[in-house]
Amino acid sequence: MAETDPILPASPFLALPGAVATAETDPDAGVPAHYGSPLTEQRDLERGAAVVDLSTRGVVGVTGGDRLSWLDSMSSQSLRGLRPGESAEALLLDPHGHVEHALHVLDDGETTWLLLERTDAAAVLDFLQKMRFMLRVEPADRTADFATVGSFGVPDAVASLRATSEEVPLSWGDPWPTLVTGGHQYARPADGHPGADYRWVETLVPREALGALAAEVTAGTIGAAGTLAAEALRIAAWRPRFAADVDERTIPHELDWLRTAVHLNKGCYRGQETVAKVHNLGHPPRRMVFLHLDGSQNVAVRQGDDVLAGDAVVGHVTSAGVHHELGPIALAVVKRTTDASTDLVVRVDDDLVAAAQEQIVPTDAGAEANVPRIPRLGAVSRDNAVTREPRSSTAR
Repeated sequence: MAETDPILPASPFLALPGAVATAETDPDAGVPAHYGSPLTEQRDLERGAAVVDLSTRGVVGVTGGDRLSWLDSMSSQSLRGLRPGESAEALLLDPHGHVEHALHVLDDGETTWLLLERTDAAAVLDFLQKMRFMLRVEPADRTADFATVGSFGVPDAVASLRATSEEVPLSWGDPWPTLVTGGHQYARPADGHPGADYRWVETLVPREALGALAAEVTAGTIGAAGTLAAEALRIAAWRPRFAADVDERTIPHELDWLRTAVHLNKGCYRGQETVAKVHNLGHPPRRMVFLHLDGSQNVAVRQGDDVLAGDAVVGHVTSAGVHHELGPIALAVVKRTTDASTDLVVRVDDDLVAAAQEQIVPTDAGAEANVPRIPRLGAVSRDNAVTREPRSSTAR
């Protein structure tokens, strides 16, 4: 779906009191960023009392008897056994293991639903169309039919309007709170993973019902929160997002994405060799960190701002926000070798903002196979040297 796709009408949530639209360059352009009080909206969203309009997100439906095995063969996740109503997350990688697309996957028994970033939907659909070959699969853009709504849990106001298919409610539950089967977590938080309580849900509602949901907000049945609130809670949970935290070099290990989006024991797929080699034998070249930012300067850190250790640039900010309890926070990707105990700074134009880092992906992530180093053929160590008698000149 192009950023200026003409098929989508203006969201009725933009007409709600206090609604401020996201910037045109934002990946969620076309929906409200906030309604005047982002911190209050965060609290309401976190306790399940508000919804987030994500109606410009892409929706692709895949029908046909081969759909799950087909998606399984191309993606990083094991999807063959996905049962109706179950949710999963999968990545499409390039041959070198770089992340090309991220899929939020829900199956209803007849259709596999892919919930996508608005900026990525057209590319994913194009890729799927090219990979059909002779299989029984039919991908189709369903964005004009369904709007995505975000929430923590599924509030009654959303449940009453959400779409159902084959009697399965179309709500995708984010697997981030737990380590999925076949996945691996690099993070080693001392006090429990901050994503353990991240109960994020993305629900499909018929697009024509979006106005009715906005009316529920006007009536006070449910609150509305903007994308700023949703992003701050995501950042606090250390949860990576394709539209924010991925660049052309990203491999899943760098963002601790093996936790929910990669099955390490499934069959072959494009990019698997890199995934296996880095996890078992090597180390990711970069690593994600969580930053507690100094807010005393009242300087807003932005995506793309440089992260420095001393005078050296070691990475860049990928996501930034203001949390209702933690204050200014960010996710950043830095060089793996960056000292984990070093306080960093973020350069925002001519200002330097102090940033205390918290490890997400540790410096020693990878090399999980623990393969012993084998001495080079022909090399003789001093401790294992063998003394030999010199050969006699008369020896035959």
